[in-house]
Amino acid sequence: MSDGFWRGRRVLLTGHTGFKGSWLSLWLHAQGAEVHGYALVPPASPNLFTVAGVAGALASSTLADIRDLTTLTALCREVRPQIVFHLAAQALVRQSYREPVDTFATNVMGVVNLLEAVRSTGGVRAVVNVTTDKCYENREWPWAYREIEPMGGHDPYSASKGCAELVTAAYRASFLKEAGVAVATARAGNVIGGGDWAEDRLLPDIFRALDARRTLPVRSPHAVRPWQHVLEPLSGYLALAEALAGGNGDFAEAWNFGPADDDARDVAWIVERLASHLPDLVWQVDATPQPHEAHYLKLDSSKARSRLGWQPRWRLAEALDRTLQWHQAWRAGADMRAVCLAQIADHVASADADRS
Repeated sequence: MSDGFWRGRRVLLTGHTGFKGSWLSLWLHAQGAEVHGYALVPPASPNLFTVAGVAGALASSTLADIRDLTTLTALCREVRPQIVFHLAAQALVRQSYREPVDTFATNVMGVVNLLEAVRSTGGVRAVVNVTTDKCYENREWPWAYREIEPMGGHDPYSASKGCAELVTAAYRASFLKEAGVAVATARAGNVIGGGDWAEDRLLPDIFRALDARRTLPVRSPHAVRPWQHVLEPLSGYLALAEALAGGNGDFAEAWNFGPADDDARDVAWIVERLASHLPDLVWQVDATPQPHEAHYLKLDSSKARSRLGWQPRWRLAEALDRTLQWHQAWRAGADMRAVCLAQIADHVASADADRS
């Protein structure tokens, strides 16, 4: 990130009450940005937004649905953001099987609404639409997916995010490029980190099992995912937004932000790694029938490395250690906003050390 770039910048962040959105809100505020949030109430209790006092880092917080075009447009026109991060989404694969209509409405029409609001608001320079690594047509091959691979999606969540990519490309070509708004999509892997209490995610499930003193049921222990600490893709989103805001449209396209190739590990490796630090953790394979999920998925981030100068800083072992440290600090009653800011500062320092 460029020194001083975010100071005084007006930023609209949708999904600011979620896991990624809360971390990004704190990071932007720490960089001096004026952050305006738009999201639903936090989806779980406890949640990072409340635990880390994220509301105190915001210039405003609007609790409303991304499907509400009228309210979203009114806020956009009032705030007149210079940069927009779109993170609001229904982000769970298994929930998408239970609620396919809501998933498509939120993840597809939510993007339409956001880009319509931007189109009717003057002064927006850059939009980063955060989608997912699961937007690709997954062929279960051993190679990492590049940004030029076709969109797909077996489950409603993945398909909805592939649609969101196509919607973004259509709005960019039809309306926003001509209006001088640089729009890009960002695709990241399976993020981990402190403050994630979402259902049907591996690390939150592990901590819930420990707290409840029960055996952890593990689905698909051999499924391989591009695991990464939440601060890794967020650093990519920030670098991308800077490039979009200061460029000539060359960066207005799709971007992968994934971990190092050998950090794509299977679920069993993650569980065993944490079990080595948590002797009370007991797990077993969940043999009950499960809805389809991809078994093998990796991202190729060569473009972000070569053109944005971005690269992952924390390897998977450190990402797991940082997540465990965060959870232990929360259990001990620590000031979690301070813990988050300290981890952000450490991540920035690691990036600075690599550049020096």
